[in-house]
Amino acid sequence: MPTAKKRTRTYDPVKTRTAVLAQFTSVRDAVRTLTPEQLALPTRLGAWTVRDLIAHIGMAVTAVERALERPAPPRQTVTVAEWPFSTGSHAAAIADFTRDLATAHPDLGTYLDDVDRKLRALLDEHPGGRLLETGAGALPLGDYLVTRALELVVHTDDLNAAVPGLQVPYDRQALAATTRLLADALAVKAPGGSTEVRVPPYAVVQCVEGPRHTRGTPPNVVETDPLTWIRLATGRTAWADALAAAKVSASGERADIGGLLPVMA
Repeated sequence: MPTAKKRTRTYDPVKTRTAVLAQFTSVRDAVRTLTPEQLALPTRLGAWTVRDLIAHIGMAVTAVERALERPAPPRQTVTVAEWPFSTGSHAAAIADFTRDLATAHPDLGTYLDDVDRKLRALLDEHPGGRLLETGAGALPLGDYLVTRALELVVHTDDLNAAVPGLQVPYDRQALAATTRLLADALAVKAPGGSTEVRVPPYAVVQCVEGPRHTRGTPPNVVETDPLTWIRLATGRTAWADALAAAKVSASGERADIGGLLPVMA
């Protein structure tokens, strides 16, 4: 009997645009409240301070502008679920660019206001199907905005972790898109159907080679909440630590997916 082809997840470009703008607005509003002392705090991202992190968030959004400035490629060459695998190879260049931005923009509030204004104008001008040449390959603007939602959610979490008492909210649609993209990336990295990874209420994927489950309760199940999953998938939290803290449950001999994490460095 032929194997059913796995359906590729699609994202509503209008909802994605709304989510990106909402999450960026939340970050921008929070930045206005930070003191010089808070901006100088360390983060969990190596040598970056909070100031560096905020400059990087702006850079992640202006990546849309930089991509649109380049000629449209002739065809799509990468899927959005493959995008997370490309980030590690650009880490050094991103770090250098981030430091330069933090130095060039001492007034981060004004910088983010300008970023927001330009992004809105660009999204009004360009359709979601317009192809972009990105560091990962060519993909549509609508899909690239999903990666911007991911960047914003992940770094909002970094910002909240760095500044005691800060609680920048997570836009629900942005959180959902981030959760689903990282879950789909795991399924690309470890294709198969022996293990079910559940991140309610946003994502369920099957992965890992082995006997495919078809009916009833799967024999191998991993379940966690969206923020824990995002931290696991991006290397902010170690698999063993999440298990020890009961932040993730894993049942079955193929449910230990620690060796597959993170999926995005």
